[in-house]
This record gives sequence, structure tokens and C-alpha cells, in this order.
Amino acid sequence: MANIKLDYGNCMSEFVGEHGLNQENLQSLYPKLSSAYNIVQQKKQKGLLGFMELPYKTEDAKKISDFAKKQRSKFDDFTVIGIGGSALGNIAIQTALNHPYWNLLSNKQRKKCPRLFVPDNVDPELIKSLLDVLNLKKTVFNIISKSGTTAECLANFFILKNALLKKVGVKNWQKHIIISTDEKKGYLRELANKEGIVSFVIPANVGGRFSVLSPVGLISAAFCGIKIEKLLEGAREMDARCGQDISKNPAAIYTAIQYFLYYKGKKINVMMPYCQSLKDVSDWFRQLWAESLGKKTNIKNEIVNVGPTPVKALGVTDQHSQVQLYIEGPYDKIITFLSIEKYRANVVIPKTSEKHYLEKHTLNELIKSEEEATRVALTKQSRPNCTITLPDVSEHTIGQLLYMLELATAYIGELFEINVFDQPGVELGKVLTYGLMGRTGFEKEKKEIEEFLEKKKETQYAV
Repeated sequence: MANIKLDYGNCMSEFVGEHGLNQENLQSLYPKLSSAYNIVQQKKQKGLLGFMELPYKTEDAKKISDFAKKQRSKFDDFTVIGIGGSALGNIAIQTALNHPYWNLLSNKQRKKCPRLFVPDNVDPELIKSLLDVLNLKKTVFNIISKSGTTAECLANFFILKNALLKKVGVKNWQKHIIISTDEKKGYLRELANKEGIVSFVIPANVGGRFSVLSPVGLISAAFCGIKIEKLLEGAREMDARCGQDISKNPAAIYTAIQYFLYYKGKKINVMMPYCQSLKDVSDWFRQLWAESLGKKTNIKNEIVNVGPTPVKALGVTDQHSQVQLYIEGPYDKIITFLSIEKYRANVVIPKTSEKHYLEKHTLNELIKSEEEATRVALTKQSRPNCTITLPDVSEHTIGQLLYMLELATAYIGELFEINVFDQPGVELGKVLTYGLMGRTGFEKEKKEIEEFLEKKKETQYAV
């Protein structure tokens, strides 16, 4: 099977002048990259980087696949109740690998697999509207929270559980629930044990935004007919490619490009797929990059704030909304194109009475021409860009892509001298929310935010 490929030529000074890097710059980073590689490997060996173990959990994947095959025909709808890392990977895999209008297909067209809903929010209108379209008697809910205490997840779960109780009764609601959470602790684990609810374990050493190849992302994928073993196979192949020879390690080279250009002022990383099915990979990557790398750290006894800003775009859609900025705006961006060699459809533009120049061409030719034109236009204006090319969009290539980007995140974190796997900024917002919602033990936070809001009332900064 063919491998994905990273082309970074348009990041080199040979093509973008002073805004790029040269071979000497790249090679000068190899010692730091080798050190980052070794540190990551050491952490893996100590069991600290669980995401690197996931591609090899083939028995777990088979259990999930077998379970899904037995259960999926019983339900019309599969609904993921999670947020952030417990939802974005599910969406990315589904969008990439299944029909773009999956939920509108007939049951026969979906081969008796359920529709998929992932309401990744607590917006009251969203959740109320979800209940308008689900037949609860034919719906299974996958409740996902590693801690088992995530406020947004539990709030939505309590609402949906209450609706289930009314529809299917006290003795049957449990059959409509699958729980993915920690093996031993948390509210959801206690509930699964108490009620005999089917559950899957999220490994303790796998963080949410790195969990797409764990039960977090695999269960919904398997229910929707995706070959999850092939996803892991692709990830294993990428892991094998990302070896100690930095010059042949695509994740390490991607890291080097991003790191060097960050310190040349390119602090925005735009991910731009030229393939509709990859649009939500950009969304997933946005969380991975932002939450992992946006950190306050201490370097040489000085507090430093670091972190490239990830932006998502879509070709060709955003040629008509964002590319003007990328070509003539500030020199503060690097573009990461996601490209594919072979689309899963070929659509011919028919003849016209006017003998238009487009006739007899295909949409495939048009989108590839626009992609190449955008790449050349950026390069001619000295805007660095690189391209990750997939031979096609399949479980095998998506597994490679997801794992490569996760590994690059781990590497670049070592270069930035930060902890990629925590999120203290997010935690601050969480504890303040707990205070506002009256959670026991967070009285101090409640008082703090009330005092802040009272002070704000005294100002005149509103019109």
C-alpha cells in the first residue's frame, strides 16, 4: 500500500527567499530533533505516551469491531456525547471515510449501519433539536469522558438519559448506552459498574486530543462500518517510518519546518485540505496543535509564552474567503496543504452549446488545477507552504496522517521545552465554571468570579 508524502520544497529559501529556510538551517536542527526523538522514545518506553501504543492494540480493535458488527443493525442512530478530544476525532474519521451525506442515505445504502450524530456542545438549542430528530427507541448513545466527570458531557448525558427513561423505561435505558471512560475511577465508571452498562476503557496514559485511535474514536467508526483495524495498520506504518534517521522521518521534518519558521515570524499554521472529506481533519488538528502547544513556560529562568496558532481552511472554498489574506497579508503564516492523488469519484463537465473551455474537463482536473495554482501563487509571493499528499483517502492513509500529526506535536513540544500533554489554561476555565455552577469544593472560585463580575458592573465599557 502507498504511503503519504511530505513535500516541503516551497518552504525553502530557493523558492520563497528570506521567508524560508535552507538546507543548512534544516540540518542545524537535526541534533535538537534527534534529542526530541530520543526523549519521546524514552517517554514511550516508560509508558508515558499512550497514544504511541494505540496502533499496536489490535486485539482491542478487533473486540470493538466484533461488538459493533453484532450491535449496529439494532439501531438507526449512533450519537456521541463528548466534547473536544472526545468528539473531534470521531467527526474527522466519519467525514473522511464515509459518504458526505451519510445521514441522508437509506438504511440499505448504509449497509444497515446507523446514522451518526456528534453534538459537540452544550448549546441548549442544539441538544433540544437533537431530541427532535432522534427516535430514542432506536438510538444508542456513546458517552465519552476519560475523567468521567466532564461537566459538558455529563450535563448532556443527564438530559438524554431522562428522555430515554421516558421512552424506553427504567429497565431498558441501559441498553441504549455505551460508556467510554477510565478503567477504575470517575462517575461514569461507577455508573457503568452499578448499572451493568457496556463500557470501554480509555487508557490512563492517553490524553483526550491524542485519543482518536483509542475506543474514543474507534467505536463510532466501527458502528458506521469503517475498518478500524486498517486505521491502526496505517498508523503502525507511519510509526515505522518515523525512525531515528531524522532526514527520513516525515513527522520530524514537519516539526523542523514549523519550528524554524515559527522563529522567523510564521506563527500561524494554516491547514488547507483540497479535498472535502479531509475538512474535519483540519478541525481535529486545530485542537491538537493549539491545546498542546499554546503554553506558558520557563526557559532559562524567563517566562515565555509560545505556541503557533492553527487555522483551518478548505480548498477551493477558501480561495474565495481567505487566500487573499494569505497572499498579500502579513508574512506571518505557513500553509499546510492536504492533497490527494486520487479522488473516489470522477465527474465530467458536460458539453455546452457555447463550447465553453470547461467542457470535457472534469471536476477532478479543476480542483487539482486550483490547488496547484494556489500553491504556485503563494510561493511566487514568498509565502512558505508545504504539502502532505495522500495517495487516496482510505483507512490506511488516514491512520498514517493522524499518527504523523500526533507524533509531530510530541516532537515540537520538546523543541519548545513545554509539556504537550497538559492544558492549564483550559483547567482555569473549568474550575471557574465549577464555581459558577455551585460544585462543592469550588466556593473560592465562585467568590472570585462574582467579585470580578461585580467590579465589571461598575465600569462604563458597554454601549
